[in-house]
Amino acid sequence: MSANIEELPPAIRIDGVVRTSAQSRTVPTVKQAFWVAIRNRTDALGFQRYSAFINRLLCEGKDGGQARCGDSSLKGGDDGGKVRHGEYGEPSLSERRDEIMARPTLYGMDAYQVLLLATQAFVVFEAGVVIAATRLSNHSEFPGMDGLEGRIDRTVTLAEIQSELEDYLGASTGVGRGLPYLKQIVTTLVTVSSDGGVAQVPPWCRGILRSRFSCPSMLELIWSYWHEEGMLVQSINALSLRFQNRRIGDRDPLAQLEIDALRPLNNLLWGYIQDEQNRLTLVRRAYEYDHHYGIKLVGKAVPTLRSADSRSKFIEGFHHLLYRCARFYQEDADTNVVADGFPLLNALKEVHLTLAEGAHNQFGDLPWTARVEMLIQQWLLARPEIRDFIRGRVMVPYREEWMGQVDAMKKLQGWTDVTITHFHDLARYGEQMLLSIRYDDWSNVSDQEVAKAWVRFWRPEVQGYLHAYRSATGQDLTVEPVDSNSPSVHLRARLEDQRRRTPGG
Repeated sequence: MSANIEELPPAIRIDGVVRTSAQSRTVPTVKQAFWVAIRNRTDALGFQRYSAFINRLLCEGKDGGQARCGDSSLKGGDDGGKVRHGEYGEPSLSERRDEIMARPTLYGMDAYQVLLLATQAFVVFEAGVVIAATRLSNHSEFPGMDGLEGRIDRTVTLAEIQSELEDYLGASTGVGRGLPYLKQIVTTLVTVSSDGGVAQVPPWCRGILRSRFSCPSMLELIWSYWHEEGMLVQSINALSLRFQNRRIGDRDPLAQLEIDALRPLNNLLWGYIQDEQNRLTLVRRAYEYDHHYGIKLVGKAVPTLRSADSRSKFIEGFHHLLYRCARFYQEDADTNVVADGFPLLNALKEVHLTLAEGAHNQFGDLPWTARVEMLIQQWLLARPEIRDFIRGRVMVPYREEWMGQVDAMKKLQGWTDVTITHFHDLARYGEQMLLSIRYDDWSNVSDQEVAKAWVRFWRPEVQGYLHAYRSATGQDLTVEPVDSNSPSVHLRARLEDQRRRTPGG
């Protein structure tokens, strides 16, 4: 029997969106400004921005950017202590570049070392959260502000977001401006001075490491994990072996390809290979993935890990959170139901505590180093010389220039046929969500409206992650029982099934 229209809940209009009385509007919270800052910093660290930075600095010599996290104790002067790229390191980037370009010939590792230093400077400049004046007149052009009104259910300007971020960073008193979660930890560990502040010192001294507290890097190791599962590192390794005239096993498809196309990259590839002893090893990253998230790499080159400390409950907790998000979206779309936010809040607290347990030792340094190394790998793979060498599918609309070369290498080697696009989405969305969970003070939140605001703000990332995870592993996280296995287990099973179905595989 059809319902009488007079019996339906009355509708109201909020900011142009029709809602029924049963639906609740997102309650504003200062945390939303921090979530905008996370999107801004993760977008700023993207490949397109990095590639443009390298081109401006090393090809055009025009970049004059400054570090995002300046400290008056680093440099004196009238600029407030902000470190400019010309002053970062001795010699500076520009001096090193000019000196090398003036040489009649270029041999050895010089070209790669300048690329490495420039990449390290880029990550230093862009990784941290700091409030600074913007040169953009239109806030919609500011990374992280696109589609913001739909995420927070209100109209807001960039100036208002900056003001709310100031309030959020200054919400806790006693240890200066910083993230409330980090303030809570610092207050526990360090004696606060009489003026309400704490000393930030270099790593050789006793106190708080400079900028680790006031300006933590918005980097999450899960970004590197998913790119590694997507065969980014394996692709550049296979290319490096072919460049050295080394065969990979009995069947090496690259042995049939002529490397003349790589001649313009000789200096960079030579330097990259010679610097191998200074890069993170596969085993080193594998142990840290296990320490951070309890997820393991599976492959011939990965030995059996004997971990001292593993986050065995992370995958279960994180996947349960994603399942709760999917349930909430279904309930929130029902005009006759007010969705319950407490299951979400409890799931957020569980993941937050699990992440906090793994925030030790290599937490800040290894993800930063892995990001630098993988950005360089993406940049090398994006070069047209490598594209011409591998000869991938040029008609596929990849979002970033390096992706086609990774998929082409996987096709040549007989690796997984899941496109790198899905792994890249898992890396981006996973990093953004985990940063908002790790650095927010969820243990002190008791209002379910905050959890509702979180799940509505991150809806594109949550649903994008769910789709990419199903496409990559074949597992649907929106149904019970929620999968708690390491993703590598499903990726390995999918690869074996792919090989069984492929003639001669």
